[in-house]
Amino acid sequence: MKKPTDWIAVDWGTTRLRAWAMDHENQPVDQASSLKGMGKIDKSAFEPALLELIEPWLGEKPTNVIACGMVGAKQGWAEAPYCAVPAKPLGQQLAQAPAQDPRLRVHVISGLKQLHPADVMRGEETQIAGLLAQHPDFDGVLCLPGTHTKWARVSAGEVVSFATCMTGELFEVLSRHSVLRHSVDSETWDDAAFSQGVVEAIAKPQALALRLFSIRAESVLNGINPAGSRSRLSGILIGAELAAMRGYWLGTDIGIVGEQQLCQAYAHALQDQGAVARFFDAEAMTLAG
Repeated sequence: MKKPTDWIAVDWGTTRLRAWAMDHENQPVDQASSLKGMGKIDKSAFEPALLELIEPWLGEKPTNVIACGMVGAKQGWAEAPYCAVPAKPLGQQLAQAPAQDPRLRVHVISGLKQLHPADVMRGEETQIAGLLAQHPDFDGVLCLPGTHTKWARVSAGEVVSFATCMTGELFEVLSRHSVLRHSVDSETWDDAAFSQGVVEAIAKPQALALRLFSIRAESVLNGINPAGSRSRLSGILIGAELAAMRGYWLGTDIGIVGEQQLCQAYAHALQDQGAVARFFDAEAMTLAG
């Protein structure tokens, strides 16, 4: 696409940058992405990284860019203050990022904070806002899986409270940088092994460290294949998360917002516990927000 757009939506996380050209009806007409997430660049590189993606969409006049995610963190392009819960997910004024290119007007969405127990989110609040824009009567709990999975209680159009679990990051570290890397080198999936891990972890979450090394021992002594080991590792970690978050999801309406494959894993784990969850696409909710 080589013509100007009405405005540009940006989701700028720690590892990825994604942008969408939006028309006057707020519909995406083009998209682009890169691996230049906030964690991989310094402050001077934010504007060049963005222009690298969106320059074909710019005209001579300034174009509004609305950005969510870690771009608004202290280490990001422009720090956008957190809004304390309970609050509407987009209840804070946008911060403006310092752009040198006169074609850019970059506005950054604020995240949410919780004082007790201490917690923060950036990016997920926009997805929650998008879900509420499309489902204004939603009252329950939203699970937003990712590197740092969020669980948010939502009622009367507000985020009442939330909690963060580092499950995705733990899986990444354990599968790539621990002794388990020798046992889980596979991209295939085993539903039965995943369910086994979930059940084990929920039954005895205090045995997490013990269960983790048993994955290695099982592969060495009993020849458990990498697909089974990887799936069981995922199940153990997600099961431990569900055990910790039981007070959030038990007996309430549950929505899962994220990438389909990861959401299916969480939905599978919840279903094993008798809880039914609805799936909402992360990209659609981000754009709606």
